[in-house]
Amino acid sequence: MSIEKLDKQAWHAYFDAVSKRLPGMQAEIDVQSLKIGAQVESQFAPLIGIVYDQKSQILEVVLEGWDHTVPDVAEIWIDHDGVVLKSVKVVDNAGVEQIIRLRSPLALPLTA
Repeated sequence: MSIEKLDKQAWHAYFDAVSKRLPGMQAEIDVQSLKIGAQVESQFAPLIGIVYDQKSQILEVVLEGWDHTVPDVAEIWIDHDGVVLKSVKVVDNAGVEQIIRLRSPLALPLTA
């Protein structure tokens, strides 16, 4: 596993490229801060895409039936294993961390 801080100039292009490879993945979103503790924002659900808007400085995570936005983004960290993205940590300017965990859905065996 490798954890990297993404350069702010690369956020928009990075998530555009990543979103093209996300169909079929699931995501869970946790929010953590000293003020509220650790909260599960969304259980694992089908992930539609992740978008960073440079103009409004908002990161949006679009899940099936749920939109999660992070305004005023200060840092983005990615955890990956080679070419497989495992999670994204987004820190806003208030120090609130949003952790987006990714996984592939469980493939069930074929029944006869």
